[in-house]
Amino acid sequence: MSEPRGGAGAQRTRRRAPRRPVSVVGVLGELLITAGVFVLLFLGWQLWFNDLVVDNELRDQSLQQSSAWQGNASTAEQGTSQEPPVHNEPGQVGTVFALMIIPRFGDSYYKPIAQGTGTVAVLNKGEIGHYPGTAMPGEVGNFAVAAHRTSYGKPFNGIGTLRTGDHIFIETKDGWYQYDFRNLEYVPPTGVGVIAPVPQNDGVTPQDRIMTMTSCNPMFSAAERIIGYSVFAKFFPRADGPPDEIAATVKAGS
Repeated sequence: MSEPRGGAGAQRTRRRAPRRPVSVVGVLGELLITAGVFVLLFLGWQLWFNDLVVDNELRDQSLQQSSAWQGNASTAEQGTSQEPPVHNEPGQVGTVFALMIIPRFGDSYYKPIAQGTGTVAVLNKGEIGHYPGTAMPGEVGNFAVAAHRTSYGKPFNGIGTLRTGDHIFIETKDGWYQYDFRNLEYVPPTGVGVIAPVPQNDGVTPQDRIMTMTSCNPMFSAAERIIGYSVFAKFFPRADGPPDEIAATVKAGS
């Protein structure tokens, strides 16, 4: 009598498939693929999602700060279009004393300006940093600021898109200082003359009210610096309300 199919005889004739030997190269390849996925996820978080979160947080912070200043409008200095109020420079690094609005960058562009340009204390928080010792908003001289162009909220991401005549508004508790953009310049990282009272003319007594914006260039590199120059045009007292051009930005938090 023959054994049933699938019985002990059939089992004795089965052979296990040989196992493939573990390859060091294969394991290394899988590890590299896994590491690559994590790197891509991190870059996505750092360059997109984190920027979005930081940008929204800073806009909310700016709206709250503007609203608080508006509540104290009666105590703000008035100044004039030609002679705007000027305050002392903050002594403590990290102190937010102004806000920046650039219509070309959209109605949601609303960034805090803090004292100092340290990466940990100011720039890596997504804030715009004021170079200590340079002029304050509306003051004769050079109001010089710096910010990241990529990551950490990238406040100056669009600096290269500015065009002659674009308006840049600096808001303080007293009102809004309008600066008109003039031109861009590119300098090496050692080109500190751009923040002199008269840019690139050290030792010269300033006559004009200038604002200088600095950031790294090209994108994702610190090989050089991109510099944006603007000149003061007009002051708008807080009691009179914001200029029509930025009313949608400022009143979003009202």
